[in-house]
Formats: sequence, structure tokens, C-alpha cells
Amino acid sequence: MGNAVTDVTIAATPNGIEYSTFRLATTTRRFDRGIGQWIDGDTSYVRITCWRKLARHVAESVTKGDPVIVAGALKVREWANEDRRGVSVEVDATSVGHDLARGVSVFTRAAKRDFAGDESVLADESSPAPAFAEQAVA
Repeated sequence: MGNAVTDVTIAATPNGIEYSTFRLATTTRRFDRGIGQWIDGDTSYVRITCWRKLARHVAESVTKGDPVIVAGALKVREWANEDRRGVSVEVDATSVGHDLARGVSVFTRAAKRDFAGDESVLADESSPAPAFAEQAVA
């Protein structure tokens, strides 16, 4: 859970499968009893990828700055190029929602046309090839 720090972008694969992405910032907090205050820890940035119906719904629902909760498959990859190295963190989301501990939201059920002829309803509708166990991003 954290805040969307970019607007959601939506696109399609060459096969026509829609996907959307955005970046999420999450900061750990702990209560320091010695000073009686909450202390912010390091901020981590995670790329969130959504597929098919979820991609459309997230693109219509989430905007930069929104507090969100994401569940899905966590992927951590090391990368390197000629002069830099790093680690990228991504979640293939299976579910995304507003964090209702920090505000209110109004739910609008998707129209039936969203489901007509959509074969992804019959299979896993969020990820093209789930390879990891689901886990929530904290």
C-alpha cells in the first residue's frame, strides 16, 4: 500500500491485450516511544502492472496522489548496463483499490459490456502468465 506517484498509462501488447502501469511509493513508519512520535523510514518505489479488465478499471479510477492498496505477484530483478546497476521491483497486480483508511470512495459496477466476449473472465483475468504466488505489497 502507498500512494500513486505517477498517472496511470494504458497501452496494448501487439496481440491487443490491454495493460496499464503506474508507480507506487510506499514508506515504512514506526512509532518511536522515546520521543513519542511516528518516524518515517525509507521510501520504496514499485512499478504496478495491471492486465485486461483491471487495466481499464485502474486507468479510469486511479490518479496521481491517490492512496491505494495493491495485491499481486511481486517480482524483483537485478539489472545492469554499461555504467549502472540496480534493482527493479514490480507487481503484476491482481487487485487494486483505494485505501479507505485514508478517505472514501464510490464504487461503480462495470457495465455488462465489459464482460461480454472477454475470454479473460474465464481464465486468470489479471496477468498474462502468473509465475509467482500472490502476495500483498506492504
